Amino acid sequence: MIVRDQPSIFKVLFSWRGTILPKILPSLGFVMLISAIIGGIEYVDLYRFPEIPLVGFTLIGVVLSIFLGFKNSACYERWWEARKLWGVLIATARHFDRDCRILSKARRERIIQNVILFANVLRDRLRQQTANPTELIETSGLSQQALTQLYQQQNAPQYTLSLIQWELLQALKEGEISDIIYTQMNAHVAALSEMQTGCDRIANTPIPFAYSVLLNRTVYFFCVMLPFSLGSLLGLVTPLLVGVLAYTFLGLDALSSEIEEPFGTQSNDLPLDSMVRTIEIELLSSLGRPTPPPIQAQDHNLL
Repeated sequence: MIVRDQPSIFKVLFSWRGTILPKILPSLGFVMLISAIIGGIEYVDLYRFPEIPLVGFTLIGVVLSIFLGFKNSACYERWWEARKLWGVLIATARHFDRDCRILSKARRERIIQNVILFANVLRDRLRQQTANPTELIETSGLSQQALTQLYQQQNAPQYTLSLIQWELLQALKEGEISDIIYTQMNAHVAALSEMQTGCDRIANTPIPFAYSVLLNRTVYFFCVMLPFSLGSLLGLVTPLLVGVLAYTFLGLDALSSEIEEPFGTQSNDLPLDSMVRTIEIELLSSLGRPTPPPIQAQDHNLL
């Protein structure tokens, strides 16, 4: 995720890192090149292309704007829901830290370590990656054998939650906590499980492919055909106006595709590494253990 201080208007205008321009630049350049060729030919009166009525592009542009707005709203809603779910994870980790103080020191440490482990393996599951085993052992307190057993599970986050619930059941059986306290603490386990279910739903249910393809093709058709309507009117200025319109439509299409999958490592995706590190620092500090340093943004990009 891009992290910047409040920039000036000048800096926003000429920003490059974190914008959608680098991704659409080849397509934008192609459209502007076509526009320049058509505008130049029309300007020197070398050839007159069949003029496409501008009203047709006006109607297509209005409809295209509506559908692009709908897609961007749907994609941003996915991004924002994912951020709220990870906010639930951070809040629940803090609840565990407070409520587990009633348990014995050893049991509390095991539960807190499993909460840290849950955050790590959930991030790795959503990003389809494998964590650095050395760092995971240091922060979670797992042994190498336990880590190997964890990676053998089909659903590592849910396996971690089962370890937390087992610890709570043992505390209940041994009379360490009452059934009321067990119910209260087990509600945190259920909250984490629902949080993972929500994240899995977002990760495994993208916007329908046919809808994205239809919209993408329409955008490119509109941008490529637009010079044929404006070339005779604007001449050499055609690439400028077509470039502005193409930047808007191509940019909105590319931006919605980027935030559609909020758990990745692109510039505008959620900073899952940073949120996991926040949980690690707070919980390890509560246990009186050394904490890892906060993750810093690299070139204004926070992972």
